[in-house]
Amino acid sequence: MARRMDYLPIFFKISQKQCLVVGGGDVALRKINLLLKSGAIVECIAPSFCQALLKCSADNALTLTKKTFEAVDIQNQSLLISATDNEALNAEVSRLAHDANIPVNVVDAPELSSFIMPSIVDRSPLLIAVSSGGKAPVLARIIRAKLETIVPSAYGRLAEIAGEYRGQVKSKFSHIKDRRLFWESVFSGNIAEKVFTGRIKEAKVDLERLLANTKAQELGEVYLVGAGPGDPDLLTFKALRLMQQADVVLYDRLVSDAVMELVRRDAELIYVGKKTGGQSSRQSDINKRLVELAKSGKRVCRLKGGDPFIFGRGGEEIETLSENGISFQVVPGITAASGCSTYSGIPLTHRDYSQSCRFVTAHLKDGTCDLPWGEFVAEQQTIVFYMALSGAKHLSGKLIEHGMRKNMPIALIEKGTTPEQKVYTTTLSGIPELLDKEDIHAPTLMIVGEVVKLREKLNWYAN
Repeated sequence: MARRMDYLPIFFKISQKQCLVVGGGDVALRKINLLLKSGAIVECIAPSFCQALLKCSADNALTLTKKTFEAVDIQNQSLLISATDNEALNAEVSRLAHDANIPVNVVDAPELSSFIMPSIVDRSPLLIAVSSGGKAPVLARIIRAKLETIVPSAYGRLAEIAGEYRGQVKSKFSHIKDRRLFWESVFSGNIAEKVFTGRIKEAKVDLERLLANTKAQELGEVYLVGAGPGDPDLLTFKALRLMQQADVVLYDRLVSDAVMELVRRDAELIYVGKKTGGQSSRQSDINKRLVELAKSGKRVCRLKGGDPFIFGRGGEEIETLSENGISFQVVPGITAASGCSTYSGIPLTHRDYSQSCRFVTAHLKDGTCDLPWGEFVAEQQTIVFYMALSGAKHLSGKLIEHGMRKNMPIALIEKGTTPEQKVYTTTLSGIPELLDKEDIHAPTLMIVGEVVKLREKLNWYAN
């Protein structure tokens, strides 16, 4: 047998209803704000009021009555809340309310209450209420905070649009099952995504098209998602949401295993990174694959280490998508330079050491490493070389050749932000010896500059 519920969850319509709050402090104010947001006509009774309540009264339809609570005050009220630190008064308000069959809540006293106030995720008209039955309100707030991260604010707009078309859908589909399937396709497909990204007119056009021809093939969409440098906690909320709703995920070796664990469990996974024998997936083939999958109606997540627009070739991919009329979204990620430097205790800029920072890729499109070396030879500057491990000796030699001092501090960061992170520090001239002595593996980032000296003092990430 299922465990008995202590409370029946109910959403109570109190718009334009008389509601009374007893108490004039901050706790009463929090309850009053909720009542006012729900459209209630609120009276607050207390011998004195805090400044915030006085301001609230000036700005809202709130009546403050400066007096001691009396039994007669509950007349014509639809709901009562007692928010005082006077236990005897709270008990009296509760007794009178129960006798009059008026719903009552006594703050922090569920035994005196006929209803409790849950923690609320407000995406009006969509509301999510979380309650522990008064036993662990802090736990309920923590769960609410988790829900806040995975329910975008635009869900409220999506619910409003659904309300606009509810009558038409009901007329189109006579069976409840058919209506449910229709709305599931709307809420979990590209129509919802267009609402989330503010393309309301497009979303309505697509919804009307789907309603007119439910058998029509819906064109898919591509999400270019920055997976960050490795630590899954560094993902954005939007990245996580799109990862968990994609039908297909294309990923490469720069995406950590911990991040891949957060992908939707039944999604098709396609590896497009470096293959056995040193061969890599051609960018043109990846671009073509994205178009084909989207045209088949799939929601496609192109998961890329770091940020898609910082040496991630995201620009090349969305050029192809745009040319083929494929809808896409780009979700920024924390780039390796920022993530790895932070987790290594090496600030990229510092007033005493560096006033500028350059991000440089060690591999150009044609396979060369023809870089503006002279521009790199400057004090008070930090240079971050991406994909630098295989060419580190060449890079250090070129920098010395063009005038950078041999004792310039250098850091090599292997698998940054992950539990396997290793940081090696040396000088520009010491790079060859370090690489000969240590067994360093990709992905590895190289930081050049005086800021590397700060690692000894600022290193905070114990792994």
